[in-house]
Amino acid sequence: MATEVNVPVLGESIVEATVGEWLKQPGDPVKADEPIVSLETDKVAVEVPSPVAGVMGQHAVAVGDNVAVGALLATIEEGAGASAPAPAPAPAPATPAPTLASAVSPAATAGQQAPGSGDTPAALSPSVRRAVLETGVDPATVRGTGKDGRLTKDDVLAAAATPAAPAPAPAAEPVQTPSVAASTGRKEERVRMTRLRQTVAKRLKDAQNTAAMLTTFNDVDMSAVIEARTKYKDLFEKKHGVRLGFMGFFVKAACMALKDVPAVNAQIDGEEIVYHDYADISVAVSAPQGLVVPVIRDADQLSVAGIEKTIGDFGKRAKDGTLKMEEMKGGTFTISNGGVFGSLMSTPIINPPQSAVLGLHRIEDRPVVRDGQVVVRPMMYLALSYDHRLIDGREAVTFLVALKNAIEDPTRILIDL
Repeated sequence: MATEVNVPVLGESIVEATVGEWLKQPGDPVKADEPIVSLETDKVAVEVPSPVAGVMGQHAVAVGDNVAVGALLATIEEGAGASAPAPAPAPAPATPAPTLASAVSPAATAGQQAPGSGDTPAALSPSVRRAVLETGVDPATVRGTGKDGRLTKDDVLAAAATPAAPAPAPAAEPVQTPSVAASTGRKEERVRMTRLRQTVAKRLKDAQNTAAMLTTFNDVDMSAVIEARTKYKDLFEKKHGVRLGFMGFFVKAACMALKDVPAVNAQIDGEEIVYHDYADISVAVSAPQGLVVPVIRDADQLSVAGIEKTIGDFGKRAKDGTLKMEEMKGGTFTISNGGVFGSLMSTPIINPPQSAVLGLHRIEDRPVVRDGQVVVRPMMYLALSYDHRLIDGREAVTFLVALKNAIEDPTRILIDL
């Protein structure tokens, strides 16, 4: 007797997803609650578990297919692996899926074919991307053993446990992806945008079309925060079990500034302005499929330690692909730290329906004047992009100055000044 596995309820307003990767192939033994397939939604990747123990049966859909909530994904058969039906040949995808190598491999960014991925690049699922990040293995050097040559988690783990050796030359196959003759050495590749990237693109363009966006800048001397962090980081980590970073200071300082300038924490709803007496801070964190923006609820009520613990948990689960969709909904204000990637200055885009976003940048030593003397200080540029329909320039500048004062004198954070 076969048990059906259907697309689960994915969250409010989410009615369909895209099949990202099959984690189990027909004939594989499956345990109850073991993930068998990964689905990509507008915001996160969701792994669907098996409801029963048994053997993986036929796949009802292929990688890349769009599936609605409740649709049949596969069946789980009773008995041993030998009794499972043989897998049916899957149709070749119309367009190759993107690989992590195209984002991180120097060869890929130079427009060259990655040596270990074959002629048709294989999609990397959340579990494979997670294994790549944890082991440091270059996916371009690993030959996939999965369906259609796709990399599996076991491929990555095996490569990590095996000493590096020159990869054998791939068997000659018809070249599918290049659109220019191979003799020229110039190749092109067309890949379908992921559902997450399509959603991000639409939301960012909607923000530009709707809001009257403007950005104002300031800079901040990080000396005091760096000194406090250096002095207390070991004790902090020993007591709270999490590293003391800069984001805890900036979130607390932002919450104080939001109380001083409520319009920055408000939003426009039709012909009304909605003011919030709480601060739900959205923080951009890196995930294998791109940036995601989980929300620190009631950040104004948390200590620096509580904020750092929450951000640390978000970062870990973003890499694991286990963030929940409800954790990325809402938010009254966003902080994005491009400095971790080396950004000197930027104009961040508002995250609708919010009215403002704070951009942090890299810290670098620069000459500044203090008490009539030119001295070197660790400085950071701050950028506040805001909706000018709601927030005036005076309010934007006031917010940034309040934030700057709190960071340059962290005692203000302690005594709420």
